[in-house]
Amino acid sequence: MQVTFLGTSSGVPTRSRNVSSIALRLPQRAELWLFDCGEGTQHQFLRSDLKVSQLTRIFVTHMHGDHIFGLLGLLASCSLAGNVKRIDLYGPPGLEDYLQACLRYSQTHLSYPIKFHKSHPGVLYENNDYIVSCGNLKHRVPAFGYRIAEKDQPGRFDVKRAEALGIPPGPVYGRLKQGEVITLPDGRRIDGKNLCGETQTGRTFVYCTDTVFCEEAIALAAGADVLVHEATFAHKDADLAFQRLHSTSTMAAQVALEAGVKKLLMTHFSPRYAPGNPIVLDDLLQEARAIFPNTDMAYDFFSYSIPRQSEAVLVGQAS
Repeated sequence: MQVTFLGTSSGVPTRSRNVSSIALRLPQRAELWLFDCGEGTQHQFLRSDLKVSQLTRIFVTHMHGDHIFGLLGLLASCSLAGNVKRIDLYGPPGLEDYLQACLRYSQTHLSYPIKFHKSHPGVLYENNDYIVSCGNLKHRVPAFGYRIAEKDQPGRFDVKRAEALGIPPGPVYGRLKQGEVITLPDGRRIDGKNLCGETQTGRTFVYCTDTVFCEEAIALAAGADVLVHEATFAHKDADLAFQRLHSTSTMAAQVALEAGVKKLLMTHFSPRYAPGNPIVLDDLLQEARAIFPNTDMAYDFFSYSIPRQSEAVLVGQAS
């Protein structure tokens, strides 16, 4: 699982930061899931090493423009390229009407189907590898956070040991890797668990934006390996955060601390903290780290590979 930030500014883009969008790469399934799609997201794809042809699901947090204005352009480009088979789109009520109106009035016709799913608290999607859950956040319009939980995977299958036991290669190896007990033609019963290494614990990614500090975000992020949380304002501007129902750096850190996450990545920064101003983004980072030390500040094209157990590996890409 690898998280890549395609936009880390709030409200409007800046010269170095586009508006909200995050890609979650799932190599084992050769899939890409997108979270929010601000204006210009398709251009950010072109500047990254992500393959838009792998895009299968888009999760929208809420209906503000800086999170949805890039949807039609991205979907239309995917249609012209002809390399997307289907996209599942998750989001608040109104998202389907909005996109259908955009398609109708621009006379855009997609070459692949889109299936709409209304986001709601609870499980939204599940397959053999992942469970996607959703939770309410606290913003000026209905807003949702998303939790992607990877299921535990069997340990590495010991092929040499299986061969030494005289187990013939074939579909039976797959059954053994899943921990099944099989009976060989000679009557021997083989427990697949004895041929596999230690179970690989699944990883969890949580995305929370836009929201002021709320208990729902803490519950959604409980025990996550990585929490991506908005930090629009510095602590000194907490009054603005409460007025606009956004988070400060300290609010994001408090959510991470109370949720017991392993890593906090902050995003969605106000342009007011540009270099040369009384408060700059490094001040927000230091504020957060004073509460939750394992915090980093995202920037456009920053990627983070979520590890299973060992220390996280950071992969930076120049913006």
